[in-house]
Parts: sequence; C-alpha cells; structure tokens
Amino acid sequence: MKSNTSTIINKEFARFFGDKQLIFTTIIMPGLLIYIIYSLMGNGISKLATEGQNEVVTVWVDNMPQTIAPMLEGMDSNTVFIESVFNQDNIDSLENKDINAVFVRFPKDFDNRIENYDPSTGELAPNVEIYYNSTNNASNRVYTTLSAVLTAFEDSMSNRFDINRADSELQRYDIATEDQMLGDILSKLIPMLIMMMLFSGVMAIAPSAIAGEKERGTIATLLVTPMRRNELALGKIVSLSCIALLSGISSFIGIALSLPKMISAEDVEINLPYVASDYVVLLLIIFASVLIMASVVSLLSAYAKDVKNAGTMITPFMLVVMLAGLIPMFQNAAPDNLAFYLIPFYNSIEVMVRVFVHETEWMPVLVTVGSNIVYTGIAVWGLTRMFNSEKVMFSS
Repeated sequence: MKSNTSTIINKEFARFFGDKQLIFTTIIMPGLLIYIIYSLMGNGISKLATEGQNEVVTVWVDNMPQTIAPMLEGMDSNTVFIESVFNQDNIDSLENKDINAVFVRFPKDFDNRIENYDPSTGELAPNVEIYYNSTNNASNRVYTTLSAVLTAFEDSMSNRFDINRADSELQRYDIATEDQMLGDILSKLIPMLIMMMLFSGVMAIAPSAIAGEKERGTIATLLVTPMRRNELALGKIVSLSCIALLSGISSFIGIALSLPKMISAEDVEINLPYVASDYVVLLLIIFASVLIMASVVSLLSAYAKDVKNAGTMITPFMLVVMLAGLIPMFQNAAPDNLAFYLIPFYNSIEVMVRVFVHETEWMPVLVTVGSNIVYTGIAVWGLTRMFNSEKVMFSS
C-alpha cells in the first residue's frame, strides 16, 4: 500500500512540476497578484491623500481680523490669501470648480466681539463662515487645514466664537452641488462594476466558443469549410461581443434602476442627473470595451489547449481589468491629454468617469471608441494567423 501511495504521489508531483504554466498559475501568480494589487492600491491611496497638496489654492477672506491674519498667512506656502468682499461671483467660481479656492467670512469687528462675548447672556457667538467645495481635493484640503487652525484658536479663547454654525437648514457651507457629490460617488463606483460585469459576460462564453471547440475537435470542421480565416476570426469576435454586450446592457440596466434606491436616504427620492446623450456615450463605451475584451479573450482561448487552460491564461487579464476599474477611486479628475485615451480599458474607465462627473467631451469618446476598434482589427488579424497555424489549432 505504501509503495502504491508513493507511486500516486510521485505521479501527481511529476505532472504538476512538469507543467510550467501550472506552476506559475498555482504557486507564483497568487502571491504576485496580491503583491501587485496591494502595491497599486497603496500607491493610489497615498496619491489620493496627497493629491492637491502642490496645487495653489486661493483663499478669499472677508473682514480679516488682525489676531487671525498671522496664523492663516503662515499656514501653507501653496495658499494665497486675498482680501475680498463676500460676493456671489466667487461662490459661483467655487461651485463650478473654475478655481481651487476657499471663501472665509469673518463677522465685522471680530476681535472686539470675541473679546467682549459673554455666553451667559444667551447671545449667539460670532460665527466664522468657511465656504468650500468637497468635490475639489485642493479646496477640501485647505478647508480642513483652516478649520483645524481656527478650532485650535477657538479652544484657546474658551469657545468665544463658532465655525460654520448651521443657523438654519438652508445654510450650506459646502458649495458642491448634489449633482457634483452624486457624480463624484458614482464615478468611483460604477465604472468598476460595469467593467467587471462586461468581463464576466465575455468570460462566460468566449473560452467555450474557441478553446471549447478545440477541445471537442469541432474547430477542424470549421477550418476546412470554404471560408477565409479572417472571416472566421471576425465572426467569432463580433458574435461573442454582441452576446457579451447583451449581458453588459442587462447589468447596466440593473445598476441604473437600483442606484436611486441604493444611494437615497429613507423617504427621500433621488433622480439621477443624466440626460439621453450621457446614456448614449455609456453604451458606446460599453460596446467598445466589450470588443476589446472579447478580442483579448479570443486570442488567449485560441492559444489555450482546452477550456480549463484558457481560464488559467485569462486570469492575469482579469487582473488588468480589475485594476483599471479601481483607478477612479484614487484620482481627482479624468486626464485632459488625449494620449491617455489610447490605452485599452483605461480609456473606457476615464470616459465613464467624465460622464458621471458631468464633464463629457466628444473627443475623448471618439478616440476611445476609435482606438478600441483599431485594436479589435489587430486582434482579428492575430486570430486569423492563429487559425492558419496547425501547431496552435491542433496542439495537445
């Protein structure tokens, strides 16, 4: 019995350690994937924490007190303080994120009022108003620093003044609109969900459509039919893309319908602030994303020996899609350089981000869709070459 057990053990060890691909996917890849994912997430979180620190922020100050001026002006080398009377134009610029800014308004005669303030009279303390935009990292950073400095001074003065006191339910110091805040949340969440749903749809059908046919031997029948190999390759990719697109659209509709319920408070209805053109852009990007996904998975499936082997080879590709989906969580805004929209998967993510934060521009959309179609054409050419190779098609 012992010798039989040893024989089985040796046989399994020989099978495993004789397969370099199996060694890589079983032993090396798990640790490598964890290292890459956590390293990139760590770098992303670090970048997010420091983003906006090197950007110059304008702080408009109305009625700057003499006691406060030395504290604020020495606060940050990248912060520029400008005396300005409280006005709607500055508030509008802050809301539209035309400039990295914060608006601070002190009560008139602030120093004398806090010096003579007596809490026992029941009178409200002087209120310092700090207006900022929470969806702008630079503005939010300076607001946090200003609050900390003024809170420390308030404590030293035995709480003789307030900071951003809510005198009424209509008082709003965070100038970010509901659409901006909602868009900021959705841009960090939905692109990743969409990409993973699309990838799941492709993964469900693509390996069996090519690697499965190799495994069953039916690929030989297709290859001997009177059709050109590029037609076969294009037919495979387009059909797989269309089927996966239906899965992606279904997932997208489910996400769109569930979002208002997921993010709304109790008894408060939230309407998604998007128009028909936004949904058209999303559908274009979904289709372009599915094309490139189906192309890559088809190439890997054609190279694989069987469906199981295809699934193993596609796993690193899944990591790429996953990491692309995480990018919006660690950045403040989509890039303006059109060269970034030539990068597969990353370009789709960035266009989705633009849609959700209401900054859609057609050039990034066209570059993304166009480049993905070109990459799909290259994949069709590559798949045609593989269909012409007996070594690839009939490997065992």
